[in-house]
Amino acid sequence: MSGDILRIGLGPVTIEDVVAVAERRRQVALATEPAFKARIDKGAAFLERLLAEHGVIYGVTTGFGDSVTTGIPAALVGEVSHQLFTYHGCGLGAVLSPEATRAVLVARLTSLSLGLSGVRWALLEQLAMLLREDLLPVIPEEGSVGASGDLTPLSYVAAVLCGEREVWVDGQRRPTAAVFKERGLTALRLTPKEGLALMNGTAVMTALACLAFTRARYLVQLSSRLTAMTSLATRGNGAHFDDGIFAAKPHPGQRQVAAAIRADLPGESAKEGVRLQDRYSLRCAPHVIGVVADSLPWLRQFIETELNSANDNPLFDADAQQVLHGGNFYGGHIAFAMDSLKAAVASVGDLMDRQLALVVDARFNHGLPMNLTGAQGERATVNHGFKAVQIGASSWAAEALRLTMPAASFSRSTECHNQDKVSMGTIAARDALRVLELTEQVAAALLLASAQGVELRQRQGQLPALSKGVATLFDEVRAFSPFLGEDRALEGDLRTALARIRERRLSGAA
Repeated sequence: MSGDILRIGLGPVTIEDVVAVAERRRQVALATEPAFKARIDKGAAFLERLLAEHGVIYGVTTGFGDSVTTGIPAALVGEVSHQLFTYHGCGLGAVLSPEATRAVLVARLTSLSLGLSGVRWALLEQLAMLLREDLLPVIPEEGSVGASGDLTPLSYVAAVLCGEREVWVDGQRRPTAAVFKERGLTALRLTPKEGLALMNGTAVMTALACLAFTRARYLVQLSSRLTAMTSLATRGNGAHFDDGIFAAKPHPGQRQVAAAIRADLPGESAKEGVRLQDRYSLRCAPHVIGVVADSLPWLRQFIETELNSANDNPLFDADAQQVLHGGNFYGGHIAFAMDSLKAAVASVGDLMDRQLALVVDARFNHGLPMNLTGAQGERATVNHGFKAVQIGASSWAAEALRLTMPAASFSRSTECHNQDKVSMGTIAARDALRVLELTEQVAAALLLASAQGVELRQRQGQLPALSKGVATLFDEVRAFSPFLGEDRALEGDLRTALARIRERRLSGAA
């Protein structure tokens, strides 16, 4: 892990900060400035004083949600937090990846560090300890409706802080209590509001949104370069990317995508002998990819505002001596951001699938062999090149498109109709990551096929010198996926390509 440290409590945290922690490129520590700790201590002291005065505080001296009218006897107030995370231990489905779990922890730590949640300094230290020790709560993905926040998945964070349930440690799933004992760690005993403060927020959906944003931004770069490679392989018309076209319709991201593609194409492609108009999957690529590119600024605003917000309930303003009962746990902004992102990303996946269909089809690829086979003579009759890869890519694109139905449209009334309008933000974020995964699979297929097409065109002597970016990406592909002469099973090549894409390690695509 890098020695670079993200100090929580000094100011706003960015998407890049969260992803760096998630990928273990940065460590996390609480800021040491006295004013920060004083702010946390003041909020916790204010809540403690209210309890001493027997104030009625939602989720502290009352039940939760629809049970708000149920008073908690003073002798049982200390059990409230433990009961809350215990009965929410009902998550199902796959568990979050280590990267996603780290992102969840830093997102929750960021929110609680604003000092409006009434938590103690000890709780913040315990959260920071999990990140420092890389003890990752095992968090099931399914079970949140996105208001009152991510209650069920975040209950697994609360339980682990208290030494319960399970953690991932050194790649193994183990009981938290046993790991704490081995490492000499002390389990936390939550104060009455701390269970609600940990669970009643949007940390899971926001963490997943940070990861989705980062992958989508990289996809813009990769799909732009793959468009250029497909154009080169099919002898496309580079004039389609002339800046004059995009100056006439000046969406900034769309124009930047066109400029990136244009920079990867030689000027000769726009000269005599080239088709007047290519098919839409080439000619309109900046218009498709540009939707994602132009969405990134407002997606960042939605995600980072949520990330740096106090999003539990109630809030405790120690300066104004107020208890604020509201609904900041509602994840509508993340739901809208992720529902929008997944639709735009799936459209890019569909675009790349259409580009792949063009480059493998001898009727449309302008002189390349059917299915891009590199076999010669009689061997060409029994070799089928990228035929099956194109079928697979079509399947992945179709599945991505199927998942674009907005999750927010399926709001359900839950919890005795107290949570009668919910955001579905966590489902939207999970959908967005799945759509990205499928779209990246299409990109992996197009990456291999476009490299094959470029090399076939080179062997025909019909391709000018490649741009630096295209040449770099081509060389990176050839380092793990040789030219396809005789057919071979391409799963391994595809999985390697996919790993490079997911890790944003293809330097030629940056």
